[in-house]
Amino acid sequence: MWNHQYLKRIDFRTLPIIFGLMIMSLLIISLTTNDAQAKTHLHFFTPYVKTQLEWFAIGWVAYLFFAGFDYRKLRELTWILYLLMIVMLIGLFFAAPIQNVHRWYRLPFNFTVQPSEFAKLIIVLTLSWFLEYKNREREKFTAALQAGFIVGIPFLLILKQPDLGSALILFPITLVMFYFGGINKKMIVLMSLGLLCGVLFILLLFLGILSHEEMKPFFTFFLKDYQYERFNPATYHQIAAQTAIALGRFTGSGLYKSAFTGQHFLPAAHTDSVFPAFAEEFGILGAFLMLLFFFGLIYFSFQVTAISKDPFGRLLSAGITAYLAIHVIINIGMMCGFLPITGVPLILVTAGGSSVLATMIALGILQSIYARRFTF
Repeated sequence: MWNHQYLKRIDFRTLPIIFGLMIMSLLIISLTTNDAQAKTHLHFFTPYVKTQLEWFAIGWVAYLFFAGFDYRKLRELTWILYLLMIVMLIGLFFAAPIQNVHRWYRLPFNFTVQPSEFAKLIIVLTLSWFLEYKNREREKFTAALQAGFIVGIPFLLILKQPDLGSALILFPITLVMFYFGGINKKMIVLMSLGLLCGVLFILLLFLGILSHEEMKPFFTFFLKDYQYERFNPATYHQIAAQTAIALGRFTGSGLYKSAFTGQHFLPAAHTDSVFPAFAEEFGILGAFLMLLFFFGLIYFSFQVTAISKDPFGRLLSAGITAYLAIHVIINIGMMCGFLPITGVPLILVTAGGSSVLATMIALGILQSIYARRFTF
């Protein structure tokens, strides 16, 4: 089940990329969590940096465990994990709210866990099992509906927390897995058209082609005012994120020298807004380097899908790769003013234990698939 010999067969090209992103994360968290008024007493290891280091250490343990673990054994655990996920998501509504929402469990030693981060990965696992199981019936419309039901339950529970960003991420992940799983083509076309229309509408709003105020009466029939305001391209958070990116110019302001982010004018600078904070500090060059690291990580992840020898491994790796790519696209798209800000983390960079741990587990499973590519 777990064999350390397979750790010698992982794709070592991904390791410097992961380490590089983690170093970027620690740098920007240190910058954004230092006291803005204490410029003469700056220190790297702020409490947030120490916490992120702890989660990175836990994440590496999880990575090595799942890289050595036979991913095919996950089939046997699929429905146990799915039911546990549903119980955890429901249990949030009986736990004390944190920041007035039901997204986290508070653990001892001041740790919090966000089940929705792990739910996305468990849904990928469950869909992989289901689409492999329904191999001969996958083109039937009923198979698509059943798969939609698997995703729909956690989608509604996550949406109810409320966590719109995590809920919406499930849609493109599902679409990618439907494509690789050979689900009914009509369903894929309908989902693609729906996604395309949604993205097009948002782009038209954020590019100023459609007026946010003029569209408001049409959408407040089924959305509350505060929900529709997330589609406002002129919110302070949107403007602040773009301002921070612009102030970075080509080479950036320099380490601990950012005037905007350093004075805490950028909201959620160590969580949702790490990309504009990094861009102000290190400029377009630094932002390009970060994007290059993400491109490498996603590219090597897609290679795992290409070399997978069994349907389950191919579906699982495709879903995980989509999971990684969509987080990057949405987070950076939000911060550049193309998408509404909905609280989607930038994987391995955003401060947050649940996101780090879920991502490292996902990357470990990918390496398990890669290391066993010659065993069939």
